[in-house]
Amino acid sequence: MNADELKGDILIVDDKPDNLRLLSAMLSDRGYDVRAVMSGSVALIGAKAQPPDLILLDINMPGMNGYDVCQHLKADSLTQEIPVIFISALNEVLDKVKGFSVGGVDYITKPFQEEEVLVRIQTQLSLRRMQRVLQRQNERLQQAEADLRRALEQERELNQRIEEMTANEERNRIARDIHDSLGHSLVALNIQMETALHLWKDAPQKAYEFLVEAKKLGSTALNAVRKSVADMRSDVLQGQLLEKAIATLAQEFQYTTGITPACDIDLSMPFSNSVNTVVYRIVQEGLTNICKHAKATVVQLQIHTTPTELSLTLQDNGKGFCIDENQTGFGLRGMRERVLALGGQLEVNSEPGNGCRIMAKFPRMTA
Repeated sequence: MNADELKGDILIVDDKPDNLRLLSAMLSDRGYDVRAVMSGSVALIGAKAQPPDLILLDINMPGMNGYDVCQHLKADSLTQEIPVIFISALNEVLDKVKGFSVGGVDYITKPFQEEEVLVRIQTQLSLRRMQRVLQRQNERLQQAEADLRRALEQERELNQRIEEMTANEERNRIARDIHDSLGHSLVALNIQMETALHLWKDAPQKAYEFLVEAKKLGSTALNAVRKSVADMRSDVLQGQLLEKAIATLAQEFQYTTGITPACDIDLSMPFSNSVNTVVYRIVQEGLTNICKHAKATVVQLQIHTTPTELSLTLQDNGKGFCIDENQTGFGLRGMRERVLALGGQLEVNSEPGNGCRIMAKFPRMTA
């Protein structure tokens, strides 16, 4: 019989040669690989050298009895998982209890009943095989858990780096916006000042009016710079959920213009903070432009999330503008850069007299 056909490796320990011969023949005929020894000390050496699948262990042996052998087996990590079935001519309850207390899994009494012996051995070997299968599955699960933890940590680190890159890009865009808007304000301020100086002697009242306007321009520019610098220094969402932050923007817009934006917002499938930040920026910039330039009476905002994307639409019925002549105006350049940096799409539709519609879509990024 080849090794593939063997049902299991069994070590028999008994000081009686007749018992060894009887059990060895019985089990060998049934396809088991059998080893037989006549003392507990030799059994311990053999079990450690080549751990069997099961041990049949006689209790009453000279020198080291079966209980002592079993205790030594269970104390060694190499042999502690091997099932031990005790053999004895005794049939006392006390002996059985002691056998189980030292680590035995079953009990066979002499004289042997062949079918009983085979059933008990087969049961314990089946349990041992199932135990090994469970151990292997547990090891695979532990490895999968460790791999998942590593993957999640790598994803967390990657997301952190993305957040840092996004924040740096956002600061650069804000710095550029400060430069552009401040440049326009300073040019207008300079014109007002030059005009006031020119009129100072001949038309002092008129000059005063230009100075007042220059002061307003200076104050407006200073407030814009302060706000932009504050945005550069902090998280624009300030730890808020996107839905709450958008609601605050809509409320501020209503206070300023008297127009209540019609909001349809579904963020039941959250996106990353980098996407949320860009969505917030687009809504903030869009509402600011409507407030300053559109002269609208109706404003609609829609933000929806799905398992694969986030979509945003902001539109108004204001005076609109010519897209071809304003590719970089009204914050469009910053919007496009922010959206494209996250793999999204931006579309702006407007024409004089027909309002403006901003549409953006962001895919769900996977690490």
